Amino acid sequence: QVQLVESGGGLVQPGGSLRLSCVVSGDIFIRYFMGWYRQAPGKQRELVATITSGGTTNYADSVKGRFAISRDNAKNTVYLQMDSLKPEDTAVYYCNAARLGHAFWGQGTQVTVSS
Repeated sequence: QVQLVESGGGLVQPGGSLRLSCVVSGDIFIRYFMGWYRQAPGKQRELVATITSGGTTNYADSVKGRFAISRDNAKNTVYLQMDSLKPEDTAVYYCNAARLGHAFWGQGTQVTVSS
C-alpha cells in the first residue's frame, strides 16, 4: 500500500516562505506522477502543482512564479517551495501520487499565512 506523509506546514507572515515535503513509501517512487493540491475552508480542493517522473512541472496560475515543485527520486520525496506567500494561500496542502488510474493522498499539512 502506498503511503504519503507530508510535513513542513505552519504559520507564516505574508511575504514569507515555507517548504513542504512529502515522503512516499510502499512502491517505486519514480513510477508516480506527483502533485500538490490544497483546500481552503469552504472551498473545493484545487491543483497547485504537478511533476512527472522526468521532472516536467505544471503550476496553477495563482502560484506561478512563487511556488516551485521538485522531486528527489533517491529520497522518495517531493517538495513544494512556497515563496512570497499571500493570505489567500492559506489552506490544507495535500500530496498526491498517481499511476495507472490509481491515486493516493497524504493526510495534509496546514499552511496559514497571516500577520
